[in-house]
Amino acid sequence: MSETLSYPIELDAAGVYRLLPHRGEMQLIEALTVLDHDHFQARARWSADGAILRGHFPGLPLVPGVMLVELVAQIAGAGMRAGSPAARRLGEGYLGMLAGIRKCSFKRPVLPHDVVQADMHTRAMSETAAAVSAVLSVGSEEAAQVEILVINSPRQAVEAGLAALARRKA
Repeated sequence: MSETLSYPIELDAAGVYRLLPHRGEMQLIEALTVLDHDHFQARARWSADGAILRGHFPGLPLVPGVMLVELVAQIAGAGMRAGSPAARRLGEGYLGMLAGIRKCSFKRPVLPHDVVQADMHTRAMSETAAAVSAVLSVGSEEAAQVEILVINSPRQAVEAGLAALARRKA
């Protein structure tokens, strides 16, 4: 029997927290709405006193572009885990991983306390991979366009790979 989901699915930061392994300042999503299995909207903002903005740049805080890309990856991961029947079938033994940045352009700076709204679509490429395209906006201004590839990898394989890397460094 296939699972039937009812959209929209609304998640606050605590709901996203239950879906993603990110913690502390790396948990970026304040709110997420899954409109359909392949369409997500989310909201994020950064505090000026966070470590990321204190160092980028001192006296002139600016959200690093890489954090906007990471936001898109987190929205894709949480959105698919919450609302994609294919991703849900994989279960909790899988981690969504950023596998590639296909295209990225920044249209305006994102400043501390700016509310970033994301509108995202995913396209399944296989049972474990999806192409993601997102538009990020601040108010009525487009801040960025991001296209990435996300894969769902078995958690055990990720942990084993990281352990092997750590052994090579030791």
